[in-house]
Amino acid sequence: MRRVVSAAPVTKPVVNRFIAGESVEETVPVIESMAGRGLEVTLDVLGEDITDPTEALAARDAYLRLIEALAPLELGVRAEMSVKLSSFGQALPGGHDLALKNVTAVVEAAAEIGTTVTLDMEDHTTIDSTLAIHGELRERFPQTGAVVQSYLFRTEEDCRALAEAGSRVRLVKGAYKEPASVAYQDKREVDRAYVRCLRILMNGGGYPMVGSHDPRLIAITQNLALRAGRKLDEYEFQMLYGIREAEQDRLAAEGHRMRVYIAYGTDWYGYFMRRLAERPANLAFFLRSLVSRG
Repeated sequence: MRRVVSAAPVTKPVVNRFIAGESVEETVPVIESMAGRGLEVTLDVLGEDITDPTEALAARDAYLRLIEALAPLELGVRAEMSVKLSSFGQALPGGHDLALKNVTAVVEAAAEIGTTVTLDMEDHTTIDSTLAIHGELRERFPQTGAVVQSYLFRTEEDCRALAEAGSRVRLVKGAYKEPASVAYQDKREVDRAYVRCLRILMNGGGYPMVGSHDPRLIAITQNLALRAGRKLDEYEFQMLYGIREAEQDRLAAEGHRMRVYIAYGTDWYGYFMRRLAERPANLAFFLRSLVSRG
């Protein structure tokens, strides 16, 4: 299936819609294009299924190569990075310390070129380890960001703990299949939890990063920011590469900070399939391409 999706002339453009490229060299022009449109970016080097420490080192080195490529662009925090600690060995024996060591090297290198890193959140079993690593990193690099997922019962409390001065917190709904014992299963409950978490972040002392394509949640964000007395540069919107591009441009034109999550790398298949599963419109777009020659 992966070979068909990536190679067929009618489906390759669909992959290209969500994946910026398989190499950093292919991705740099995309970054420059985004900057030219007044957009900021966060970059994810795809890779989650790590089975030994050598692969974790390779993931670290891929981010270090990305930082080398970003340096001459001089974009600073307009081009940050997102990392999944699973790709740095978090799930291996002794994985907490291994992931901390690997990600620290990336955060240090990012700081040297004037930018930062956000720790993506994965399934609920990794959260305590990820937040602990986030806390350790913030002792030296307070700009290091964290992600919280509104579909988890625990997230409101996590938001209260994270919404302190200088923190950077990205709020998303969540994309992993979680059991009913830890997560809301109904979409309406997830949305309500999102708004409750967003209110906590907006009224807190940190910098909220609003990860959503939902027009209603975008409008609610603007209202909550106004009520909290936040200026346009005191929070930001984040959307995925290839989704709602006109809305990204509209928000940027209105003076909002608009950051695009750009994923690239050879291990793109799982990420691509999650994008299709998240929205029926994405899946319909893909299926039409399978039967269309246009």
